[in-house]
Amino acid sequence: MVVSRSPAAGPAVEGRLRFGGVPLLLQEAVKVLEVEVDRELRFDGHIKHIAKKASHRVSALRSVASFLDRGGKLLLYKAQIRPCLEYAALSWMSCAASHTRRLDSIQRQALRLVDAADPPDPPAKFEPVSPLDSLEHRRDVAALVVFHKAQVQGVPHLTGLRQPPRIATRSTRAVLTGGDAVEVPRSCASQHQRTFVGRVSRMWNIFTAAVPHTQKMNTQSVKLAANRWRLSKPTPLTLVIL
Repeated sequence: MVVSRSPAAGPAVEGRLRFGGVPLLLQEAVKVLEVEVDRELRFDGHIKHIAKKASHRVSALRSVASFLDRGGKLLLYKAQIRPCLEYAALSWMSCAASHTRRLDSIQRQALRLVDAADPPDPPAKFEPVSPLDSLEHRRDVAALVVFHKAQVQGVPHLTGLRQPPRIATRSTRAVLTGGDAVEVPRSCASQHQRTFVGRVSRMWNIFTAAVPHTQKMNTQSVKLAANRWRLSKPTPLTLVIL
């Protein structure tokens, strides 16, 4: 597979890639650990696949919903449907907003089943179900936790995600700004700005400004702090590049 948006990129190498003397046929997409990576890195096909898979599971939940109470339906959603919507989410988070909204609509369908009126039962069984965090909220919290592991804890296999500390340019010299802020990769492409490094570096700077001393936190503390911080922000979260 040739990763490029240029129409001329594929023909330029077609027939030149060989394995054991046999020419390799170019593909539009390949699957890596059940994540479909397309040549333009848009992840359109992957989102369509997991949306279809999750929709089938919502249909299965609908068929058994009448036999379960609210707690049972919510547990089934968390165990069978939401993992499908979140598998390897940090790798395809640069997909278009229209695709993530499609996944959000599937979660809303499932939650409507969870909150649907149950058959008459004793009042004790009518306990309110706690609202679930949005899928974007969960992706953002997961991204901050992974970035903390790479940036602060220095986990070896995440070294490639580390970003240099932010540098302030003054009239006489360039100096470190201090704190935990990092340099944000610059790009005019909105898709690149939605990638893991592009989005989480901007989010990390806002998060560490609001929640200091992240250098002293462990993974669980960062997860709790990131969850509380994200709850204070709207969904969808728009991060402005300054």
